[in-house]
Amino acid sequence: MKLPKLSVVFLLLVSLLQPIVAQSDPVAEMLISMTLRQKVGQMFVASFYGPTINEPTRQFLEAYQPGAVVFLPSNLENPGQIARLTNDIQQTLRTAGTVPTFIGVDQEGGIIAHLENGFTRWPVPTLLTATADPQLAYSVGMAFAQEMQAVGINMNLAPVADLYTNPDNPIIGRRSFGTFPEQVAPIVTAFAQGMQAEGVLAVAKHFPGHGDTSADSHVTLPVVTYDMGRLSATELVPFMALAQADVGGIMTAHISFPALEPEVGLPASLSGHIVTDLLRDELGYDGLVMTDALDMDAIDTVYSPAEAALMTIEAGSDFVLIGAHVSPDAQASAMEAVVAAVESGQIAEARIDESVRRILSAKQQLGVLDAEPVDVTFAADAIDLEAHAVLITQMFEKGTAVAYGGDTIPVATGALMIYPASQPSLWNACAEVGSYQPLGISDRPTPDEITWAQSAVASAEQVVVFTRNLAENAQLKELVEGLPLARTIVVALHSPEDWREIDQPQAYVMTYSPLPAAYEPVCKVLAGTIPAVGQVVINLEP
Repeated sequence: MKLPKLSVVFLLLVSLLQPIVAQSDPVAEMLISMTLRQKVGQMFVASFYGPTINEPTRQFLEAYQPGAVVFLPSNLENPGQIARLTNDIQQTLRTAGTVPTFIGVDQEGGIIAHLENGFTRWPVPTLLTATADPQLAYSVGMAFAQEMQAVGINMNLAPVADLYTNPDNPIIGRRSFGTFPEQVAPIVTAFAQGMQAEGVLAVAKHFPGHGDTSADSHVTLPVVTYDMGRLSATELVPFMALAQADVGGIMTAHISFPALEPEVGLPASLSGHIVTDLLRDELGYDGLVMTDALDMDAIDTVYSPAEAALMTIEAGSDFVLIGAHVSPDAQASAMEAVVAAVESGQIAEARIDESVRRILSAKQQLGVLDAEPVDVTFAADAIDLEAHAVLITQMFEKGTAVAYGGDTIPVATGALMIYPASQPSLWNACAEVGSYQPLGISDRPTPDEITWAQSAVASAEQVVVFTRNLAENAQLKELVEGLPLARTIVVALHSPEDWREIDQPQAYVMTYSPLPAAYEPVCKVLAGTIPAVGQVVINLEP
């Protein structure tokens, strides 16, 4: 068939313009200009010890030019020091003639929060889900990113997308956003999107799901025996939502999933069936895939860093996170092993190019390639602690939940309020909005205090007792068990799982997180001055 003249002209123009388009693609240009060793370096997430770069670390960075660096607690002191360190890392790499690096940290909020001195202390993510407010989650994600950007950090190894489906899980627990996938998915996704809107790469973890394990992959290889039907309906739901929302990174778990990987004992992080077939092909995810740390015992008791690095790259991973307890020399050896594997033909260079193109594209999209040095002098001032405290108050106001017994609130006038005497601000907050009888007790009450409390309740129409992790506090548990639970309101200030340790009280209230910022909102809920609108986001069934 003869094409119209205009179509011929159009096709000719397109063919002539294609080289120009290719030349104007900075990612393609960078990839072409890189040596094999530089490209392999982009696929590694390095770590080192200490608050400054010593000479061996500087030589390692110059020679191997990692695509990402993750900070450990030993690297982190205060905003000014962290800003100097990030500037030094990026300048070292610029001087070496390579592209800027992702600089990451574990800043989940709550239990795992490596940015401490000079940064906001955030509640556990479970509280955010209890608000059922994706816009608030987005704002909180932005606030996380603003604090990181103030000191030159542009990657967060968060959020945890694992579900709180096993309360006896030794490693996840309240790091999770909650139990129920339909509640968790929109909140964890909005949180990640908020971070990325402010230029910080979110890395959701631990795919396909670490929530329902009774073992810790830091010390052994957990096994999850659920079939694909259960995984698709539960564990995978948050990850599917994150993948569809273009979360920048997903971290894989060192867990065996026999339903997904037929080779016995092969962790998800090293499995092509899971990384490529499931995550890439079935879920359609084209972001960055990162391993969990390869120095965890689920991996390093079986494989060397070099062996694990080769296996995970062959499985389809983009970023190889060697881990905190591996020396720079061992990290370098793993990189050299990958270079040698490409040179020998074991791994195609096109496979390396595929990952490096993703990494460079992510850096371009998040502004990492054009990032300016951080202003060290004003790094601390750039962290808006006051504005972020307002967000935390909103989290507690919207997230504090009455699990059951809501008809017993507001608390009766003159009720006996048993509170930790170490937290006088809790009593003060409640006394401002209600009229109660105070009884302050030790964090771990003495036998005399237990006797006094049990005597004092005899004449009380209603009792309020604040608990903090009863599973680890036998003395407080004994006190609570001796109360008339039929007229006692239990307020769980720490673990929402305190209900598992006692018989059912008259009412059960959860703040999900023990921060002092919870005190005023929960006291207002008890007094009835604000409604209890928080959602129950953990399983309260036996």
